[in-house]
Amino acid sequence: MANTYFSNYSQSRFLANSSQTPAGSQPAPPPPSTQAAPKSRPATSKHFSTSINSSSGQPGSKEKASNGFGSSPDGSEPIPHPLRNTWVFWFRQQRTPGNKLISYEEGIKKISAFASVESFWSVWTHLAPPSALQPTTDYLLFHDGIRRPVWEDPVNISGGKWIIRLKKGVADRIWEDLVLAVLGDQFDECRQVEDNGEVATNWEDGSDAGSGSGADLPEICGCTISVRQSEDIISLWNRLDRDVKVREKIQETIRKILHLPPSTKMDYKSNNDSMQDKSSFRNPAIDRTPLS
Repeated sequence: MANTYFSNYSQSRFLANSSQTPAGSQPAPPPPSTQAAPKSRPATSKHFSTSINSSSGQPGSKEKASNGFGSSPDGSEPIPHPLRNTWVFWFRQQRTPGNKLISYEEGIKKISAFASVESFWSVWTHLAPPSALQPTTDYLLFHDGIRRPVWEDPVNISGGKWIIRLKKGVADRIWEDLVLAVLGDQFDECRQVEDNGEVATNWEDGSDAGSGSGADLPEICGCTISVRQSEDIISLWNRLDRDVKVREKIQETIRKILHLPPSTKMDYKSNNDSMQDKSSFRNPAIDRTPLS
């Protein structure tokens, strides 16, 4: 029987596990001589197709390595494939190893920043998947225009986030697909557009953020996954919560990228509301009754 894909909402055509072991039986381990060596993650993805050029846009870089990456003119070493923005991975735990409760800010630790496809994969392959994390642990990915991945950051404060709740055991692939989509500019068309048809460049306070203008930074601020006891929660943060058309475009893009059925329930919550009730995901206006 197909498993429910989401923690408390709709049915999905995806299965949490495509094959199930009959109850009471244990799969026989393969003989030592036939055990396969661990496979490394592939270093390419369709999600990078919108912003990555195999020649890196450099004159003379016409050669291509056999794995699809560009190489230097003399073929000595590959040329890094730059991302449009620099991104930062963060890690957060609510409790210390000694089980002492700590504040949200105290629990956030920076893992690493990266600005190329190659440097991303060098970080990603060393991160434990969400299924291996203890409850009340978060991964956070935000571009470097955001000083701290919190609601109050100047770039985040006027924004919000789309939230999807997942049942336990299915988050690893969804999280990876979402991360690759964010880094690969799959949400690039989800921008605020002025009446003259041009992309808005200024922030809510009338100034530019960081060292670049609003047009230089993506509408998507970042994404997170929150591992909890009974569910895993992914969220996609955007810069301006009051632009309904932008929010709807982001929602539509999430459904397409993650192959979510139309019945999938998604909640949107502004960071201002989160600051008011001191909660990222609680929304009393939404019926949380689990599926029967």
